[in-house]
Amino acid sequence: MIAIDTWTPADGLTLEPNALRAAKARKRCLALTAGPGAGKTEMLAQRADFLLRTGSCRYPKRILAISFKVDASKNLKKRVLQRCGFNLASRFDSYTFHAFAKRIIDRFRPILTGNDALDIDYKIGDRKFIRKQIEFSDLVPLAIQILNKSVMARNAVRQTYSDVFLDEFQDCTNQQYELLKIAFKGTAIRLTAVGDTKQKIMGWAGALDGIFKTFVTDFAAVPLNMYRNFRSKPRLLRMQNEIIRKLDPASVMPDEQIVGDEGEVFAWRFEDSRDEAEYLANLISVWVKTEHVPLSEIAILVSKQLDLYAEHLMTELDARGIPFRNEQQMQDITSEPAARLIVDYLSCIYSQREPKAWIRLMAQLSPFADDEMQANFRQSLDRMLKQNRNSVASVEMIGDSFSGWWELVGTFLKKLGMETLTSLSPDYESHDRLNEIIQETKTRIEELLKLEPNLPKALERFSDDQAVRILTIHKCKGLEFDSVVIMAVENEIFFGDQDANRCAFFVGVSRAKRRLVLTYANRRSRPDGYTKRWDEERSFQKEYFSYALPFI
Repeated sequence: MIAIDTWTPADGLTLEPNALRAAKARKRCLALTAGPGAGKTEMLAQRADFLLRTGSCRYPKRILAISFKVDASKNLKKRVLQRCGFNLASRFDSYTFHAFAKRIIDRFRPILTGNDALDIDYKIGDRKFIRKQIEFSDLVPLAIQILNKSVMARNAVRQTYSDVFLDEFQDCTNQQYELLKIAFKGTAIRLTAVGDTKQKIMGWAGALDGIFKTFVTDFAAVPLNMYRNFRSKPRLLRMQNEIIRKLDPASVMPDEQIVGDEGEVFAWRFEDSRDEAEYLANLISVWVKTEHVPLSEIAILVSKQLDLYAEHLMTELDARGIPFRNEQQMQDITSEPAARLIVDYLSCIYSQREPKAWIRLMAQLSPFADDEMQANFRQSLDRMLKQNRNSVASVEMIGDSFSGWWELVGTFLKKLGMETLTSLSPDYESHDRLNEIIQETKTRIEELLKLEPNLPKALERFSDDQAVRILTIHKCKGLEFDSVVIMAVENEIFFGDQDANRCAFFVGVSRAKRRLVLTYANRRSRPDGYTKRWDEERSFQKEYFSYALPFI
């Protein structure tokens, strides 16, 4: 523990004044709004370091972080581990809203009665069965019911935590906010809500309008703003600033903060979608092979209906041997810790050298162990991997390189044991859910092997780090890439609520660190077998292109 006055940001990082003020706050709740790339996650990690290292979160109290997506929850936990170290980070709980709600249900399940009563081995599925199964959407309402009914449950939650972090708070729904109020309003617990009102793209899921103002009133929170963008190059920042003028004039970045002319913006028109796909595939090939841009630093974004709009492009990328990930198919499974564990294990025994996979295995399987325990675990894992690699080498000698890979996975998981596996995620306390994830991982790897018979290369396509990402704008929040292509910037895809569309477009634009490409096609042929409405003749989204044209 160190004195409050002697604390400085971990790893020698420099925080802008409001970020530093937020990181060191001890008396009030905070409502921190910040633009994309302003370092919201880093500020939360530094705040965790401050609270834990100075004893402002006094042992045995813990810090609770609630995010809206599994990826965001994992990223924040990882960042806190990096900044605080294993021992302090063991008192940092990072969950999604639904995972937090499930923990309340599992801990206080007997409080639920009548038609809401649940057996100890209840499951989560696509329909509800009395006592036996609930739907995913039931988790938050049932947690609310428990906290409303039981003073003991409320006090147990409140006595656990000194601080609560709320990431991407602009997307908070009615029910989620109700859970927060019941759990924490009127207590001494410090809540730190962080988000960007310009990125509110979850309106379709019930996100509240004006949530930050409501939070400031309900929790007597101090409003702060972080302006600086650490992600995008100056030319891209100036384009983003033009969109901000429309979304939130008060948050326009001062000119003196945007110095320089680095960065690239392009806007292209194509006669039809096949021309667009061929050109983009060739362009990406140049980025990868000539400019040596890492595959993981390239993203293709589509507003909606990704499979329909990116179909031609995925065909062209395949023809050029460029690995890509269709996030529409893979986002859910690849964000699962059990899936990541299996893929990293296979990468360690089948690939020639995979240090990143080894590091991730260690981080997942012994995140809070002391040095001696880590050394013992490392030796045990080394022995197992060496044995497995020898087995694989023996099989290779008879010409059947990749047979038996799933049997090796089974042996590995059995050795780890159920207790270790369930500790990877609160969702895995339901063993059926864990088994479902394991089987989905097997199925996905088998599908990739049909496309790429070489197992190490198939595993590369499964992972985040060696493939072009193709995803919807809604899936890209919290991510960043060197080069971003936003396809089909057309009126026919950006229809409906124009305020929400503009926010979504801003989210997509602000993912780019160095280069942004916008495209549209005059004609998009109806996808094979698609019978719903589809406009073949297209028109470009004039407003969105107007933001880019001055910076091309």
